[in-house]
Amino acid sequence: MQTPSREFELPRHALGAEAQADLDACRATLREGSYTFFAASLILPRAVRQPASALYAFCRMADDEVDTGADQQAAVASLRQRLHAVYSGRARAQPCDRALAAVVQHFAIPRELPEALLDGFAWDAEGRRYETIEDLHGYAARVAGTVGAMMALLMGVRSAEGLARACDLGVAMQLSNIARDVGEDARMGRIYLPLRWLREAGVQPDAWLAQPRHTVAIGSVVSRLLTEADRLYERVDDGVARLPLGCRPGINAARYLYAAIGHEVARRGMNSVDQRAVVPRARKARLLAKAMLNIAPGRAHQSAPCLAANQFLVNAALGAALPDANPAVAAAQAAWWRIDERLAARYVRVLELFERLERRDRNEGMALAKAP
Repeated sequence: MQTPSREFELPRHALGAEAQADLDACRATLREGSYTFFAASLILPRAVRQPASALYAFCRMADDEVDTGADQQAAVASLRQRLHAVYSGRARAQPCDRALAAVVQHFAIPRELPEALLDGFAWDAEGRRYETIEDLHGYAARVAGTVGAMMALLMGVRSAEGLARACDLGVAMQLSNIARDVGEDARMGRIYLPLRWLREAGVQPDAWLAQPRHTVAIGSVVSRLLTEADRLYERVDDGVARLPLGCRPGINAARYLYAAIGHEVARRGMNSVDQRAVVPRARKARLLAKAMLNIAPGRAHQSAPCLAANQFLVNAALGAALPDANPAVAAAQAAWWRIDERLAARYVRVLELFERLERRDRNEGMALAKAP
């Protein structure tokens, strides 16, 4: 059997010990602070998992810098300087900066994509609100569609259709997060629900933000948002079908895990003001199993047009030069039995991870119950 090409991977010998240590540090950061992404990434091919971890670690760091900084606008300005240094060959001596520099160079990721991400963070710093769902699409395109586009480039996707679907997935995931965090955002003085939808439901945004509480009206707006997220999730099948075979389970996992956040909000009566929906680990394990099995989704009968808010991301990605080491899609052409063997092994490791976490939680719960 032919061995899949290694061009798809950031070669260890080319990176050097320091760069490899940077990627490992990014991975460790995500293991501690981004559990949903970490769980989904376990079943990505290592060739994609490593650079994806570098991208996501930088995004997570940037988000934290803005959210926790005393001066959010100054934090965004500092992040722009760091990104400029990354693309100028002078990355700061920080693991996520150096790892990002290696990734964007190797995979020819255009600067417009991470720049758009920082634009989204700048909108957060401004306290921007969104009148319509289309306006909210614009925000989600920047803070999440960008990540979808960059992930697609890591996997060798260079078609307009494939990139559009990757950006759809990012936007859908962000809408799921917004639906989950309505109360948490309100207590921070933020509101992301479309203002027009709120007024149509009889909710005055400023009055509600002053005293946020769950009502049937608020629940109806959250429901509309989740319906929009589900519409975008449904468009993703065609994009998944365009991925290398070995990448499909990991992307399906991200899709199913984030969609499940919205389903959990719905299960709790659309009340994401008084509580934060958390998908039980047992359900996550079942969704990961589904992701492993659904590796050959059918294409949509008719391709959906690119979401207007995502078009500039697709254009930027299409305009990027191909990397010198053209990311081979040879992983998609590996023998089926080889794919099955590797995926089965990863699946077992994922289930074992969830079982260990569940045992730990159960033991901690029993210890608390016995405490005087």
